[in-house]
Amino acid sequence: MGRAGTGTGGAAVAVAVAGPLLLLLLLARPPPGAAGDSQKGDVRLVSEQFSQSPQKLSFYSWYGSARLFHFRVPPDAVLLRWLLQVSWGSSPTCTNVEITVYFRYGAPPVINPLGTSFPANTSVQPSFFIKMLQSNASVNISHPAPGDWFVVAHLPPSSQKIEVKDFVPTCAYVFQPDMLVVRVVEVSVLEPDVPLPQNLLSHPSYLKIFVPKYTQELRLELQGCVSNGSLGCPVRLTVGSATLPSNFQKVLTCTGPTQACRLLLPSPPWDRWLQVTAKSLAGPHVSVAFSAVAALTACRVWNMNVQPLLPSSLNQSCNISTGLMSPSPSYQDQGRNSRLGNGPFCLMSYAVTREDVDVVSVRFRPLDRVLVLVQSDTPSVMQLYLNTGMDSGGSLTISLWANQSLITKNSWVVACVNAASPFLSFNTSLNCTTAFFQGYPLFLSASSREANLIIPYPETDTWYLSLQLVCPESPEECVEAVVFVESALSLVPCLHDCGPYGQCLLLRRHGYLYAGCSCKAGLPRSRGNSWEVWASTHCPAPQFYHACDQPGEAVLCILNYDTLQYCDFLGSGVSMWVTILCMARLKAALKYVYRCGHRRQCYPTSWQRWVFYLLPGISMATVALAIYTSMMTSDNYYYTHSIWHMLLAGSAAFLLPPRDKHTEPWACSKKLTCHYQICKNHREELYTVT
Repeated sequence: MGRAGTGTGGAAVAVAVAGPLLLLLLLARPPPGAAGDSQKGDVRLVSEQFSQSPQKLSFYSWYGSARLFHFRVPPDAVLLRWLLQVSWGSSPTCTNVEITVYFRYGAPPVINPLGTSFPANTSVQPSFFIKMLQSNASVNISHPAPGDWFVVAHLPPSSQKIEVKDFVPTCAYVFQPDMLVVRVVEVSVLEPDVPLPQNLLSHPSYLKIFVPKYTQELRLELQGCVSNGSLGCPVRLTVGSATLPSNFQKVLTCTGPTQACRLLLPSPPWDRWLQVTAKSLAGPHVSVAFSAVAALTACRVWNMNVQPLLPSSLNQSCNISTGLMSPSPSYQDQGRNSRLGNGPFCLMSYAVTREDVDVVSVRFRPLDRVLVLVQSDTPSVMQLYLNTGMDSGGSLTISLWANQSLITKNSWVVACVNAASPFLSFNTSLNCTTAFFQGYPLFLSASSREANLIIPYPETDTWYLSLQLVCPESPEECVEAVVFVESALSLVPCLHDCGPYGQCLLLRRHGYLYAGCSCKAGLPRSRGNSWEVWASTHCPAPQFYHACDQPGEAVLCILNYDTLQYCDFLGSGVSMWVTILCMARLKAALKYVYRCGHRRQCYPTSWQRWVFYLLPGISMATVALAIYTSMMTSDNYYYTHSIWHMLLAGSAAFLLPPRDKHTEPWACSKKLTCHYQICKNHREELYTVT
């Protein structure tokens, strides 16, 4: 038995070794309590198990060689446990190999086992993973987020050695994950501004509150907290769901003698239920009573698609030289600084149209406009709908351009890309962090008026792009300033179509589609010069294999690459022996074999034939075979493969039998005394007397 290692991850995740006995115990025991709860028998909890068919693992060479598993966690889950099992055959080639397993919520994990570099402006979060050195392991996650979860597993990166597929016996490693979920069937609903009495004794309280769209802030408060009749609030409050690789759960521990305990959550996730778990810290037999209160602060939205501002009308409504808006009635009535009703606007909403171009290919465009107005006191927000379930298999690309003449030296345009809810707190912070999500920042300035961002495999959710003008050094310069920003927003399967040396492939797993880049023509460092390309594509026997094995874009593959490679190896070897057999004299060879046994002496009898022909030919064939099977790698391929062909052809030339000396068919000796002569036919060994 080995050990299970861990990668990066939050404190809510536990990794342990799990054998078959543990699996039986998990299925036979009563449902456990919430994470960290040692009490059993809570009737509010039920257990459910989900499984998927096992898959054969492969050594990692590109994303398609990793095996993807897709699970859906039901709502109100308080504990998630993956049971990971690996089995392999009894062949001598099967050894205990290290298996890497990745976990991620909302989208497939972005992994990089080969240590290659991502394109510029690409934001990649480190993946949570474990390394299995044994046949079983388990992973526990407390309060998992409901929705899509993905598991990816693969063997270590494949070696650079080039081998003929299925020519050498290999070992089959089969991986299967099972998911066990413990969820709550009785959850108390926390209504806004309505106190909900709670009494904690041995089991935690499970609450949830619905956060509507355009919620600016959520405040949770425990009021009138009493522990065993005395003031005090020994309660741990866990808000939100755990996600991987990042975990932004909020944990509030109330231990002071005060009766109130508060938690403020700016920009909570919109249009969804939020989990709240309260657990007593006073001990197993101490009662804790309190009232939970939730307060929501609504966001007043200025819908910009009511009064479109087309580029053709900029001269009528905006003074480009000063950057000030003209006091037109339509603008003044909805002005940036107007305080109508219950307060100022908290955001300017720009409607965005979603255009589905192809599979995992979407284009977003602002409705009825090209430019987005950005100012200093109210964020401009665009919504990007990536919640169809198939949008997480591509790459989200965002490009922003600003008019340089409208940005002063001391001003910036700050943009934040967030999931679930937009970032609205530009006046207090620029870290792009909402209640449960760390956003991606972008900056535009007078010296750098263009910004780009690439997010591979974005989480399945509604994404938001927030922009605001800030002047850190002189805020007065931004009061009346206005900047117009142009945007290009899209979801593509593969960035730049994987470049000139790769091809974008669409992968599928149980109806889920995702894209990945595969190297189709070698790496740029192995490209070689034009002579090498010409020579490798004009060999008579393996020309189809080399036509499929070329660097660059001129690639022609009439069959699968492994099939062509095997045919090249088989054809090269067979052609050598066919050449020898066709040019050899079989009857003479059989005769020489017979003579070797009769005379007890090997053929040929000449040592020169052995030293200068047979031994060099056999040596060259042996070296060629050794180079092909064990020395050929991706880096030295063009050299070793050329040497292999030269050695193979040279060995055939050395192993060919020598030709006979030129003689007449009938050779006659001297005449006999009787005027007759004896003649011999060397081909048939017949004698005659003439």
